[in-house]
Amino acid sequence: MDFAYSPRVQEMRTRLLAFMDEHIYPNEQRFHAEIEENRRNGNPWVPTKVVEELKPKARAAGLWNLFLPFSERVPEGLSNLEYAPLCEIMGRVSFASEVFNCSAPDTGNMETLERYASEDIKREWLDPLLRGEIRSCFAMTEPDVASSDATNIQSRIERDGDHYVINGRKWWSSGAGDPRCAVYIFMGKTNPDAPRHSQQSMVAVPANTPGITIVRPLSVFGYDDAPHGHCEVIYKDVRVPVGNILLGEGRGFEIAQGRLGPGRIHHCMRSIGVAERAMEYMCRRLSSRIAFGKPVAAQSIWHERIADARCMIDQARLLTLKAAYMMDTVGNKIAKAEIAMIKVVAPNMACQITDWAIQAHGGGGVSGDFPLASMYAHQRTLRLADGPDEVHRNAIAKLELARHLDMPGGADKVEMPITRGA
Repeated sequence: MDFAYSPRVQEMRTRLLAFMDEHIYPNEQRFHAEIEENRRNGNPWVPTKVVEELKPKARAAGLWNLFLPFSERVPEGLSNLEYAPLCEIMGRVSFASEVFNCSAPDTGNMETLERYASEDIKREWLDPLLRGEIRSCFAMTEPDVASSDATNIQSRIERDGDHYVINGRKWWSSGAGDPRCAVYIFMGKTNPDAPRHSQQSMVAVPANTPGITIVRPLSVFGYDDAPHGHCEVIYKDVRVPVGNILLGEGRGFEIAQGRLGPGRIHHCMRSIGVAERAMEYMCRRLSSRIAFGKPVAAQSIWHERIADARCMIDQARLLTLKAAYMMDTVGNKIAKAEIAMIKVVAPNMACQITDWAIQAHGGGGVSGDFPLASMYAHQRTLRLADGPDEVHRNAIAKLELARHLDMPGGADKVEMPITRGA
């Protein structure tokens, strides 16, 4: 495995770093100020002007849709391994990924539509998503069942002539709060009597379809993630054409496996960027504060934490790169153990380092004067999003046990989880 940056990636990385310095970091305060002003005016869900102003600049700089590999529609798309160092840089600032049209859930939804949708659906929804004209939502997790086991999902997609009729309640529907959201990727059961992993399907649902009701936005440790948001949504007798089905009835788990692999590793790439930035904040704060007659950075406990943090970041980065390399070379199914491992490792690593950075800042660390509290809240959420730690650890353990069984193809018999939340 060769993780050295290609000349193309090195050049793009240089351009991205320059763009971050010129346009992203200087606008962080403006971004949050706009959201607060919108909140005072009664609607925090209004898209921020600053992000919309920066998108054309990112596109002109050739830093657009970098996440999507092997697509004729996106010749500029990078492989997972090539994208990793760029995604890490974007992850340092909460809104940066959207500026480059590389933010969740749109990335996962665009990849889903590219791989599994009909050409008509691609023209209707994928093309405007790739142009950054609309946004999207992914609707899988439900409040009434333990969605860490996606076979529990109860929402129904029932055929009625030339339409499907959708009924159910979803929550943690990422992107539903955004007024630009134009399409939902919805997972529900088409045949409850089919084999366990063939009961469910995915369908594209126009966001303006009658019968869709957004019940409420959901907050995480007090953060509502406006203007994007995660919501609880009710679907009552929502009718969509049968042509909106993705890949075919009973193929929902197959699609989810293809969608969640890239989504998981993208989260991990961004988590490494979060951890690097938390480390920077921590070291600067420790060096600028005097306690008990000497810099806090001189206290030996902080030497230990800084050293541990550097080891943890570099270990997580290497595992992420290995997983990305395997996804590119042998496919997501063969890379299932590495994807599961990094999904456990990266958010836990970022949580710990961000927690140390908060501790180094004292009261400032939990205030809004620094981004650390928000960074921690998001990283803690990632230990649940796209599958809780426990489910991934269980899958890793089964794969490891199967490797040591005296039977051909033992590891291939282990089913990987399709899961998004609690």
